[in-house]
Amino acid sequence: MAKWAGGLTAEEFVQKWSKAQLSERAASQEHFIDLCHLLEQPTPAEADSTGEDYCFEKHVKVVGSASKGSKGDYGFVDVWKRGYFAWEYKGKGKHKTLDEAYRQVYQYRDALDNLCPGIVADHKYGNEGPPTGSFGSSH
Repeated sequence: MAKWAGGLTAEEFVQKWSKAQLSERAASQEHFIDLCHLLEQPTPAEADSTGEDYCFEKHVKVVGSASKGSKGDYGFVDVWKRGYFAWEYKGKGKHKTLDEAYRQVYQYRDALDNLCPGIVADHKYGNEGPPTGSFGSSH
């Protein structure tokens, strides 16, 4: 498979991330940037220098607490692109399944215009679809 300029082949991507031992916080943005390069898509900063429509760590008001043990009415979605997706990472070392990530991104839906889909991922083991369902767009 050909290598995209500045990116990884699919095999290199899998090799890199299958052996990564990093925490969610340490790995999520680099994982997403590598995924963008692999798919020949712009990264958030390349596509939107203001972060108003596509960014990491989008500050949002949530329904309930953003994650177990959190305080307050606000949270951060790991990656967000207006009208396309909200992406939430969770590490399997901390969580047995990605249900917590799905619950968290589901709580962001109102602040993100009820977008579809909500995507949950683990940087080490790959992506899973919604564990219990999905939420749709109201428009």
